[in-house]
Amino acid sequence: MRALRSHAVGGPDTLTLDQVDDPVAGAGELLVRVRAAAINYPDVLIIEDKYQMRPPRPFAPGGEIAGEVEAVGEGVTGWKVGDRLIAVPGVGGLSEKLVIPARSAFPLPDGRSFADGAALLLTYATSIHALYDRGHLKSGDTLLILGAAGGVGLAAIELGKARGARVVAAVSSEEKAAAAREAGADDAIVYPAGPFDKDGQRALADQFKAAVGPNGANVIYDPVGGDYAEPALRAIAWEGRYLVVGFPAGIPRLPLNLTLLKSCDVCGVFWGAFAARNPEANAAHVAELFRLWDEGRIAPRVSATYPLERGGDAIAALAARSVIGKVVVTLD
Repeated sequence: MRALRSHAVGGPDTLTLDQVDDPVAGAGELLVRVRAAAINYPDVLIIEDKYQMRPPRPFAPGGEIAGEVEAVGEGVTGWKVGDRLIAVPGVGGLSEKLVIPARSAFPLPDGRSFADGAALLLTYATSIHALYDRGHLKSGDTLLILGAAGGVGLAAIELGKARGARVVAAVSSEEKAAAAREAGADDAIVYPAGPFDKDGQRALADQFKAAVGPNGANVIYDPVGGDYAEPALRAIAWEGRYLVVGFPAGIPRLPLNLTLLKSCDVCGVFWGAFAARNPEANAAHVAELFRLWDEGRIAPRVSATYPLERGGDAIAALAARSVIGKVVVTLD
C-alpha cells in the first residue's frame, strides 16, 4: 500500500510517498481501507515534533479518517467487512490502509460522503465538548469565537447557534467573515494581523468589547492563542468561561488579575484525553452530532480536497492559516 510518511523532523515538504506492507488487524482491531483523511492543526505540529504526542518515525500523519472495514480482528463484534466508518486515530490517516481499535470507530451514516465524514469528528467533537462540558454554554449566552472560519471555529458557530447563544465571530479577513455569517454567526468582526504591541492589544480589546456588548462574552472560544488571547479575555463577562483550545499564534501568558476582576474561569479543552477517559460521554456527544447533522443544523465545510501524493500541500495550506473550514485528502 501507499503511505505519505515523515522520516525526519521538518515541514510538509519533507514527507515522502512510500510503498509499505499492508497492516494486519489484531485482536480488538479493524483493518480500514482509508477513503478520506481530514487535515487538522495537529498534523502541522506533529511532523515538526511540536505536538504533545511524538510517534516513532517513520509515520504517516493524518489524525482523522473515513473509510471501509476491510478485515475484522479477533473478538470484535458489531462490525463486518464493508461497513463504513469514521475515527480519530491520531496518526496514520495518510495511508491507504490503517489498523485502528474497534472501540474508537463510529458508523458513517448512509448518504454521507467519506470527505464529509472525515471532516466531522475532530472539529465538532472538540467544539461540543468545549462548549457543553467546559463552557456550560446555554441559551441566551453571548459566545465570542476567535479564528471562527477554521474547522473548529465554524463548528463552534453552528453548535453555539444550536444551543441558542448569540454568536460573535472574530476572523482575519472579509472572506472569512462572510463564511462565519453563512455558518450562522450573528455578528462578525475582522481583526488585524498580529503580533501586537501594548497599544495594539488595547485596540483589539476595545474591538472585542464593542462587538460583544457592555455585558461581555459569557463564553470565549479561543483556538488561536498568541497576542489575541489577552484582548479577548478583557472582553469576558462576569463569571464568564474562557476556553483554551489551541495555539497557532503562539502560547499566550494571561495576566491572572483579569480572572480575579471578572471572577471568570480559564478552562483547558483537550478533547482527545476526554474521549479516552470518558468514552461513554464522548459517544453521547457523537450521537448528538449525528442528530444535529440529520436536522441540518450542522454540516462540515470541506473547502478543498487533495490526492494522497499532495497531502503535504494540504498540510501546508493549513499551516498558512488560509483555509476556510476543512481540507481533506482523498484516497479513492
